[in-house]
Amino acid sequence: MIYNEDRNLLIIGIDHGYGNIKTANHCFRAGLAVYDYEPLFTKDMLVYNGRYYLIGEGHKEFVASKDLDGDYYALTLAAIAVELREMNFTSASVHIAAGLPLTWTSGQKERFREYLLQNTEVEFVFDSVKYSVKIAGASIYPQGYAAVAKYASALKGVNMVADIGNGTMNVLYMIDGKPQAGKMFTEKFGTYQATLAIREEFMRKTQRELHDSIIDKILITGSADIASADLKLIKATAKNYVDDIFRRLREHGYDENTMNLYITGGGGCLVKNFYRYNPDRVKIANDICAAAKGYEYLADVQIRNGRL
Repeated sequence: MIYNEDRNLLIIGIDHGYGNIKTANHCFRAGLAVYDYEPLFTKDMLVYNGRYYLIGEGHKEFVASKDLDGDYYALTLAAIAVELREMNFTSASVHIAAGLPLTWTSGQKERFREYLLQNTEVEFVFDSVKYSVKIAGASIYPQGYAAVAKYASALKGVNMVADIGNGTMNVLYMIDGKPQAGKMFTEKFGTYQATLAIREEFMRKTQRELHDSIIDKILITGSADIASADLKLIKATAKNYVDDIFRRLREHGYDENTMNLYITGGGGCLVKNFYRYNPDRVKIANDICAAAKGYEYLADVQIRNGRL
């Protein structure tokens, strides 16, 4: 988070992913289970508006618009809480800095902004701590660009930014640090597609089910404590998925000989573990929270320049 002294305001960046919610300092699963009564287990529980939300339970279904239900609002409150907890705050005035897929931003940003601003003041309980928050404003930025915004001016020549999240892959051209509005693309080809492909291929080849936690571990680290034959099958399917990523990038004009490629988001782990690339030409952002930090940076610049 960034503190703006002039306005006594905390800028909190939130990357509302389909797999994980990221803030500048935290990452947690984007799933939640909702109850009308207090559940038996209460770790990571949000209590808001008379309902109980177990944060991190299950997997959030892909939706093209994140304001269709109350789920992402509850996840937003949890994200605010974990950032306030970093500073031992239980109350604050907060400006939310968030993002949307590149080609969806212009069409959805006003609606998503209104969704995040549905309460100017909100009280809730997270992990047994009561929070009282004033939502002073919200800004929506394009995914992908935000992760490189802080050093964009240093990106000389022709560059491609590929933000590979859980639900979508966003591709942006940048020439001498300037985003090319006519050369940006969003595809529903995030890392969850790799999970689905692995699960299906494993069942087809072995007639056994494979838990997603094992798949996640292999995608992130490249290995797991399982039978070597099973690991070999999973890694081969993951490699096919990453090969498909680069095929799609080439379809969008990627040329590894004349361009630099910057990969952000969780998909960077898959490229690192399952693809042979030239590290001089392909740069992988290791910080899973880079987008959330980028949203904060962009909002801070606009607020200090009087544009928000």
